[in-house]
Order: sequence, then C-alpha cells, then structure tokens
Amino acid sequence: MTVEPHVDPTPAGRPALVLRPWDIGDIQPLVDIYRDPAVRKGTLLPITGVEDAARWLEIQWDGWRSGERFSFAVLEEDRLVANVAVKRGTGQGDCPEVGYWTSAEARGRGIAPRALQALTGWAFGTLDGVTRLDLLHQIDNVASCRVAEKTGYA
Repeated sequence: MTVEPHVDPTPAGRPALVLRPWDIGDIQPLVDIYRDPAVRKGTLLPITGVEDAARWLEIQWDGWRSGERFSFAVLEEDRLVANVAVKRGTGQGDCPEVGYWTSAEARGRGIAPRALQALTGWAFGTLDGVTRLDLLHQIDNVASCRVAEKTGYA
C-alpha cells in the first residue's frame, strides 16, 4: 500500500495536493497547526508540544502497520495543510470511516473536499472489500457539512 493519492492542480489555479503517510519531519508543523482552537476542538488527541506530536505520529504509523488506519498528511506546495484518514470498521459489518481536519490557512480554499475525494478513491481502489465509507465529521460545523456534500457523502 505504498501508492499515494495525488490531486492535480485545478483549472481555477489551485495548486496540486500531495497526500502521503506522515513522517518525522511533520512534528513541528503539527504543533503549529494544533495551536488553532478549531483543530483542537475536533480532536481526541490534543497536540500541545513536540512530545504529543511524536506520540500522535506513532499512532498513525501503528495504524499503517496494523492495516486498521491509514492517515495521510496533505501537502500543498510542500506545506502541510490537512490530514485525511480512513479507519477500518471494528465490528462485523462495520464499514470504514473517513475523517479529516484542515489547518486554519487551508480552510475555505477547497482543500478538504479535494483531499477527501482523493482519499475516497484511494480507499475504494486499494482496500480489499470496501464497498462503502462513512464520513466522520462535526455536524454542527457548517463548513464540514459542505465538504461532505461536495464529496458526495450523505
């Protein structure tokens, strides 16, 4: 599962997006992004410093190793702007869940829907037996609901 999704530039002049597994060089950008209260509000694992970021990265890497969670750093022009992830269901009949967050600077620029579309295509094309995905997002967040609508999640 080393194939990484890629989102081409758009005709509207939006730069390409690269989705790749997280790496150790993402620690400081993670700390910086998690200073945003909106990101902290939607997370179960707060990142307040380098140690927290390293622990968070370890969880992402463990997910790849176990095949239970595939989390991608989303980069725009080599700058970390978002996270998208797909997590396999835990019970019989459960379908995988997808989720995301974006940095403050990325919001309102179409990055979340583009990255989520790439992740969705990757999940259906790469993960065996996936016929449906559920989107996990904050329903009290109007912008997050718009992302769901733009990407075809009911």
